Amino acid sequence: MDVMYFAWVRERIGLPRETVETTATTVAELVEELKAREERYAMAFSDISALRVAVDQELTDFDAPLARAREVAFFPPMTGG
Repeated sequence: MDVMYFAWVRERIGLPRETVETTATTVAELVEELKAREERYAMAFSDISALRVAVDQELTDFDAPLARAREVAFFPPMTGG
């Protein structure tokens, strides 16, 4: 699946997107797999309460299932303006 990172998440990880092979069944499990990769991922995902997630371009929660998902995006909360 494609995993996309935006704003400071992208800056901490150093990539705007990547293709990931995963056995995760939920977004939270995917985050744990990513955190275990290396320190830059662990730092980016150290406080998931400061993040929002979208699965296949639909805002969702970290307990959302990943079955048949093609894309997951992580980003900080958006502000109006």
